[in-house]
Parts: sequence; C-alpha cells; structure tokens
Amino acid sequence: MAVEVVSAVGHYDGFFAVVGVKKPGGGGCWCMSYRDARLNNLERPLYMQDECSREPGPGVLAYVDGEPAGWCSIAPRSSYRRLMHSRTIPFLDERDAWAAVCFVVRPPFRGQGLMNTLLGGAVEHARAHGAEVVEGYPVESDTPGRVDLISGYVGTTRLFERAGFVRAAETTAHSGGRVRWIMRRELG
Repeated sequence: MAVEVVSAVGHYDGFFAVVGVKKPGGGGCWCMSYRDARLNNLERPLYMQDECSREPGPGVLAYVDGEPAGWCSIAPRSSYRRLMHSRTIPFLDERDAWAAVCFVVRPPFRGQGLMNTLLGGAVEHARAHGAEVVEGYPVESDTPGRVDLISGYVGTTRLFERAGFVRAAETTAHSGGRVRWIMRRELG
C-alpha cells in the first residue's frame, strides 16, 4: 500500500471524492463548518473549488495507491470564521496558529492509521507555508469508551500526542460528550 499526502491545491477532484456530497441536491458540510457555515449547499463546493485553486489551499489529501482516501483540513486559524468567533476554544497567544480542525477517511481506508499519516502531512504542509505553530482541537481519548465516528472527525488527544503535540489548554468545547483540548506543536 503506497500512501502519499499532498496539498489540496490542484486536487479538487480528490477533495470531492473524499468530502463532497454525491447525492444531487444533498446537503453536507463540505468542510465548511469552521470556514463559513453561512454558505448554502450550492455555494459550498464552489468555495472549496476556489480554495483548492490557490496557495496555501484548504488542507491536505491522502492518496492510497493513487486513490483519494482521506482529508485533513489545515489552514491558518484566521481563515476559519467559526474559530475566530469561538466562545469555547480560546486564543492562547497572538500568533496565527495553523489549525487542523477536521479529518475524513473514506470507509474502505479506515482502520489503517491514515489519520496519523494525514496529521503528519498536515504539519509538514503548514511548515512549508511558514507556520510557527500548529493547533488541533481534538476530543479527550483517555476516558473509557470508544470515540464515536461523528465526534471523531476532530481527532483524539492520543492521535495528536503521537504526532508530537502537547496539551496546551482544556477548552469548554465538547464533542460527543467528551472534552476537547487545544493541542499544540511548535515548529520554530
């Protein structure tokens, strides 16, 4: 199994294969929940197509044997409207940290550690674009029980710790009843 993580720039088709809504007229996030959820379902794909056409792009894609398999949204925090106005996920300092806010892995590729690969690629993408620090806002994974699929889109503290992130602050945000943390990795 050959895995390659690439910037979404120039790879809108791959983004669509992983994240896009396939049902005509169907609703979906299109990874817009943090960017600008005010856009309607017809505007979202056009917005993301534009984001995929220019640097730094909206995130990274994982290809497994040439097939689009996974997605990680990674961009400067300032590009996420919801984070800029969040009452539950605070700013830790004045730097514009890059934020990894969302993971999607297509069903045939789950259970193979692809989120680890995606997060590593996301960090390298941020570094290549001058990021000083990368943040994530995952759910606590040290509490008993399995993290459900719906809540797990933000990742787990264990995932981020394996990638060299440290717990910087507990938030008042929750997903699936679990506390979310600000996890940070300094790149400087």
